[in-house]
Amino acid sequence: MIDWLNFTPWQSLLGGGLLGLSAGLFILLNGRIAGISGMLGAALTMPSKQQDKLYFLLGMLLAPTLLASVYTKPEIIFNANYVQSLVAGVLVGIGVYLASGCTSGHGICGLSRFSKRSIMAVISFMLTGILTTYILRHVL
Repeated sequence: MIDWLNFTPWQSLLGGGLLGLSAGLFILLNGRIAGISGMLGAALTMPSKQQDKLYFLLGMLLAPTLLASVYTKPEIIFNANYVQSLVAGVLVGIGVYLASGCTSGHGICGLSRFSKRSIMAVISFMLTGILTTYILRHVL
């Protein structure tokens, strides 16, 4: 069910456009994909050779902070405990490793390049998410 009081299609469209613009500019200016897991891994293993990736990651951290100074932040309700969060994080990490990239890399950058691997990865992500949500909300 859609929460019509908090439905924000224009802000969402603008955010999606900015994501696409930043990913497009990153590949045009640097010749590399803007996949976050790959950037983070490279920045942690070779920080002196990865300045462009560090700046991109820093921008991802600073943008919401600056936006929060202008707009009020929505209330975030987190219902999982620490064990559930740890297990979920480990499973996501394993999935990122097995899929050779994260959802942002495959979904934003891979699909825009019509990468067959990314198309299959996104289909897998979406089907798994739909199935998990259905099981958690309607079966359990």
